[in-house]
Amino acid sequence: MLKIAYSDVFRYSVPEKHRFPMQKYILIPERLLSEGTISQDNFFAPAYLSEEEILTTHTAEYWYQLKTQTLPRKAARAIGFEMTPQLVERGRYIAHATYECALYAQQYGVAMNVAGGTHHAFADHGEGFCVFNDVCIASNLLLNRRQAQKILIVDLDVHQGNGNASIMADEPRVFVFSMHGAKNYPFRKQVSDLDIELDNDTDDATYLRLLKDTLPRLITE
Repeated sequence: MLKIAYSDVFRYSVPEKHRFPMQKYILIPERLLSEGTISQDNFFAPAYLSEEEILTTHTAEYWYQLKTQTLPRKAARAIGFEMTPQLVERGRYIAHATYECALYAQQYGVAMNVAGGTHHAFADHGEGFCVFNDVCIASNLLLNRRQAQKILIVDLDVHQGNGNASIMADEPRVFVFSMHGAKNYPFRKQVSDLDIELDNDTDDATYLRLLKDTLPRLITE
C-alpha cells in the first residue's frame, strides 16, 4: 500500500503573485486522483512534531524564536514566507509526516510526503521556504529510536540541500548525497558527503547516466 502524507494544513496563504507555487499542494493530489493513479485510501493525515522532537535537530534558541514569533525580521525574510503561528504549525506537520513516511516505507517499501523536502532549513535558522528540516528530523528520530542504523539521503532537487549537508556534517551514520545545479540557489553551497554539480544545460541522458553510475554504488556502500 502506497501511503501519501497529505493535509490541508500543508497549504499556506501567500500573495497572488508569490513565487512559491503553493497551488501544487492542491493540484498534484487532485491530478493523481482524477487519473486513477491513487485513491483516497492512499492518503494519511500526519501528526505534528513535539518540542522534544524538534530539539533533536534544531537549536533551542531558533525554536524559541519560532514559537514566540520573535524571529528577527532578517531571519524571517530569508525563509520567504510571512512569519505567523500557522506557518510554524504547518512546518511541524510537514516534518513529522516525513518521519511517518519513513516508517511506512519500512513496512511497504515506499511512501511519499506531498510537502516534504524542506532541505534548506539549518539547525539554527530557516531559509528558502523551509522552516524545519524534515529529512534531518526524520533521520535523527529514526536513529535515536533505533528504527534505523544507517541512512542515505538522496537529494535530487535542482537546488543543493544545504541544510541537510550542514546538519549532518558530523553524523557518520547519515550519508548526504546531493545532485544539483552548480550555478543557482543557494549561491553559497555547503559540503555534502557527495555533491554532484551540474551545468545549466545538462540534458536528460547525461543526468540519468550520472545518477545510474552513482546511486547503486552508494546504496551498496
